[in-house]
Amino acid sequence: MGQKGLSWLDWRLHGIVFILTVVTERIGTHRIPLGPGVIVLFPMLYAMILGLVLYLGKFVKKEQADAAEPMIVLAIAYLIAKIGVLIGPSMPKIIAAGPALILQEFGNLGTILLGLPLALALGFGREAIGMTHSVGREPNVGLIVDTYGFNSPEGRGVMAVYIVGTVFGAVFMGLMAGFLSTILPLHPLSYAMATGIGSGSMMTAASSSLAHVFPELKDDIVAFAGASNLLTTATGLYMSIFIGLPLANKLYSVLKPRFSKNQKEVVKNA
Repeated sequence: MGQKGLSWLDWRLHGIVFILTVVTERIGTHRIPLGPGVIVLFPMLYAMILGLVLYLGKFVKKEQADAAEPMIVLAIAYLIAKIGVLIGPSMPKIIAAGPALILQEFGNLGTILLGLPLALALGFGREAIGMTHSVGREPNVGLIVDTYGFNSPEGRGVMAVYIVGTVFGAVFMGLMAGFLSTILPLHPLSYAMATGIGSGSMMTAASSSLAHVFPELKDDIVAFAGASNLLTTATGLYMSIFIGLPLANKLYSVLKPRFSKNQKEVVKNA
């Protein structure tokens, strides 16, 4: 166990977490109108942002952050148990969703169709393939490293997305879920299914935001989000292997020459 095992008993670490919890719960939930939509700010978002500030400000040591990481898994375990309880009563609705819940996995391919051209426009090379072939969580990092190697351009790309997603992903998902659900005329449960991207923390942040926007559908939102996240966790890697990564490579081979030509012309005319 060593020093890391003792860190679990660090009273300062638990004290910081307790204070953050009390402060963020006291702040409560706030809605900020933004054009036709609404951005929902809730305690979990405050806690993540304040925790990041404390870490960057050296108030939380790296050893404490390393010790806190596995505690997140334990905390999410309670959430998974709650989702399991809620899925049971909502099972008829989930079954009624049928193909929609299964086919929602194809929505993750949007990271390729939208993200890869943007990455190429910004000047990235084959890093764009690693960055955009998926949402870049642990299984996808393993796929890219196994296929191309850790020090490859693709490896650097997927690691960049993984790190950014770990730090900012939950905050981004929480803000965007609440905002988009108030400006686009889609059913709340379709947004709930969209939150299941294979990341427990991102799914939690996004579904919590949706639950604040649609409190009358809170239990159904959590159930659909949990079922969607479970399906994505089970099928997401296969989607990346057989569809996502080949599609990213094909799209890269088609678009890269065009972007390279445009960039050379811009440099020549500068």
